[in-house]
Amino acid sequence: MSKPMLEGKVAVVTGAGGGIGREIAIMMAAAGAKVIINDVGASLTGEGGSATPAQQTKALIEQKGGAAEINTDSVASWGSAEKIIQSALDYYGRIDIVMNNAGILRDVIFHRMTEDDWNSVIAVHLNGSFYTSRAAATHFRKQESGAMIHITSTSGLIGNFGQANYSAAKLGITALSKSIALDMQRYNVRSNCIAPFAWSRMTSSIPASTPEQQARLEKIKVMTPDKNAPLAVFLGSDQAKDVTGQVFGTRNNELFLFSSPKPIRSVHHDGGWTPEEIAEIALPALKPSFMPLDRSGDVFSWDPV
Repeated sequence: MSKPMLEGKVAVVTGAGGGIGREIAIMMAAAGAKVIINDVGASLTGEGGSATPAQQTKALIEQKGGAAEINTDSVASWGSAEKIIQSALDYYGRIDIVMNNAGILRDVIFHRMTEDDWNSVIAVHLNGSFYTSRAAATHFRKQESGAMIHITSTSGLIGNFGQANYSAAKLGITALSKSIALDMQRYNVRSNCIAPFAWSRMTSSIPASTPEQQARLEKIKVMTPDKNAPLAVFLGSDQAKDVTGQVFGTRNNELFLFSSPKPIRSVHHDGGWTPEEIAEIALPALKPSFMPLDRSGDVFSWDPV
């Protein structure tokens, strides 16, 4: 009988008090990892705090015979993120996996978005992913091993209404992950992203005021958070030792690999361009290849399978 995929490993899962983070923490523990459940217990928009969500996740893990401890520090500052990683060392003596899942939402149309709406979302998603990863990097480098897994979103990879802050943070995370992969490859440290589809607290705020929106929500509800956990477990395991710098998607029973932006069309003009020549020559040549103003639902137009 083969040993559990994460046996002997220690994982930090941020935002593990519910939804996708909870399911990943539970499955990582079931796969043999000792888990630090990090969650501040805040509201969807980032207010307040409670240890109850993390305690509930811990109880679920222990009911199944797994090992887990709780940390309630915020990912959104350098010092508190260091405490999150240090808690793994304090409890279990090492750190092998950082699962950056913590997030909040401040959805609002762009021209009404406030400075706090922007800064709060960037702080948790993008800054938080950097802070926890950076705190772990010192230890990963010394032991010459480690895996970082970051939650991105098709809101950033493709686009969405009313989420300029969230979309910018989530697309930024993919660039952060690839930079980590490039910088840390020499130390056998991996970094990958997952763009999940799931019905959870983060998606429960999607408006459903029209029949079309209601039908869309019903399709999303089919995609339970646990469907995203197997890929996270795999990416944290030694079986993914050659997988780094990638962006994956999980949608019910489907798995996707996303491409990176690259040049798709070019034009050349001897002696350079004038603005008028760009309008007359370059624009007609490039315009057929323009990116459409589409959203995730336009690209993933089929029902989840």
